[in-house]
Amino acid sequence: MITESMSKQLKAIVGDKYFRTDPEALITHSYDGTPMLQALPDGVIYPETTAQVSEIMKIASANRIPIVTRGSGSNLCGGTTPLQGGIVMVMHRMNQIIEVDMENLTATVQPGVITGHFSKHIEELGLFYPPDPSSMKISTIGGNIAECSGGLRGLKYGTTKDYVLGLTAVLPSGAVIHTGGKLAKDVAGYDLTKLLVGSEGTLAVITEAILKLIPPPKTKKTMVAMYKDIYGAARTVSKIIQQQIIPATLEILDNPTIRVVDDFAKIGLPLDMAAILIIEQDGEPEMVERDIEAIYTICREEQADRLEIAQTREEAEKLLTARRSAFTALARLRPTTILEDATVPRSKIAEMILRTNAIAIKYNVNIATFGHAGDGNLHPTATTDARDSEEVHRVEEAFAEIFEAAIALGGTITGEHGVGSVKAPYLEWKVGEAGIEVMKGIKAAFDPHHILNPGKMFAKETRKRLVIHHG
Repeated sequence: MITESMSKQLKAIVGDKYFRTDPEALITHSYDGTPMLQALPDGVIYPETTAQVSEIMKIASANRIPIVTRGSGSNLCGGTTPLQGGIVMVMHRMNQIIEVDMENLTATVQPGVITGHFSKHIEELGLFYPPDPSSMKISTIGGNIAECSGGLRGLKYGTTKDYVLGLTAVLPSGAVIHTGGKLAKDVAGYDLTKLLVGSEGTLAVITEAILKLIPPPKTKKTMVAMYKDIYGAARTVSKIIQQQIIPATLEILDNPTIRVVDDFAKIGLPLDMAAILIIEQDGEPEMVERDIEAIYTICREEQADRLEIAQTREEAEKLLTARRSAFTALARLRPTTILEDATVPRSKIAEMILRTNAIAIKYNVNIATFGHAGDGNLHPTATTDARDSEEVHRVEEAFAEIFEAAIALGGTITGEHGVGSVKAPYLEWKVGEAGIEVMKGIKAAFDPHHILNPGKMFAKETRKRLVIHHG
């Protein structure tokens, strides 16, 4: 509960217009991209500086007010919903690219910078920032860091954690810490930078980041391979990597996704294919030509039914846009779309997709699967209707079995969406009881009063493991 005294203190920090308790602000910030999850905060605050964040946290800590930090709200695991009320701290006013250091190939940015805008700015300067989550047109750098976002280029270039060199962050007490720096090497104590990346707003409020930049690839080439046998597509993925070719992008769409995407994007995809691979390579022109030729040969050997190489950049962008539009296309089918993610070793991709399809049939629900074939990160996506509680329950049971199947295949419950509140009941399945206790100890060291993003990551009760026999 925010008292009149607290409200006056907070307005004194940010100004009257940047602390709001009106119904419009509260409702707008009561949900994120996660379906069927909503909770009203008691207030919404918009800081502009690290100093302001520090002062806000001092008040929150003294009064035990929950704080949930938020960027664009594109989170898919309930990570930015204020489940225990309190204040939602919106970082959009902290949206400056503070510096691009051409000598050290780094950029220093505030957390509210939109990822797509940042990438475009860096490319205009002749440099490259590889992390490219599908939400990059709206998601923020701060949100990407909090979730350790991945993307289509993750196989070759890595994810957000590989590009964060240093952070400025505010602890729940209001103390400001600086981790890392413009350094290629730094082993001074625990790696707090890597600890904060992916911590989902539960440990500290990130207010500034130093990001690594790299030279851009000189050229790109994109192709699509279509298969009537999903195992052929999976074997292709494995064989490409076995031959020590690391594509910039290696994406897969299963048949239900192909049908929906083509209906949406109208690009003439054949609807009788079990799977489609979208493959892009970048780098030096000679290497790109050599790799695409080798990949083409592998696809032929694995019985690809159709192979097409994009002849222009426009054709290539059309293919990649079709992949990026998978969620949008599926969202047209039913009132509620639940986009999940699970990761398995890439050699298990076909098995995971087929198990997902079998689970969907078992529970009589609609699930399409697409994702990053090169790194084994798949996105099983259910289309349903939140008003049908019986069907929603079947969807939830299906996803529990999908997570169990992923772990049984040597995988994990989430590759890039995060744990939040949605995956919290399953976290112990992956890390074990001892792992949970270690994580809780870290949380207590940073946030002894549990005011930062409470109710996330650690479930009140771990869901009982399913007993599934996999042949």
